[in-house]
Amino acid sequence: MAGVQLNRRLVLESAERVADGAGGFAQSWGALGELWADVTLRSGRERASAGVQVSRAAFRIVVRGAPEGSTMRPRPDQRFREGARIYRIEAVAERDPEGRYLTCFATEEVVA
Repeated sequence: MAGVQLNRRLVLESAERVADGAGGFAQSWGALGELWADVTLRSGRERASAGVQVSRAAFRIVVRGAPEGSTMRPRPDQRFREGARIYRIEAVAERDPEGRYLTCFATEEVVA
């Protein structure tokens, strides 16, 4: 597909509930695998939250398609990690009718 350059390696992570030893649970993130992606900035803004500046950027992340039910098919309750950067997946859609690529709409928040 024209314009897709899968040149960034991202780690797909899923949330896991881990017992905290006091009868409750803590959330931890476990790696499902690596995907090559085309990451494009869509928009960005900065705002103050509780006296702290927070930068929020929206990204379009394109990855190779995977069948429904595959552990390597991104879902909105998952995230991508690229080193220290974290992209929270908000929505996933097929980019083309054949399902060769998936478009993931994701956000990254950074405290300034």
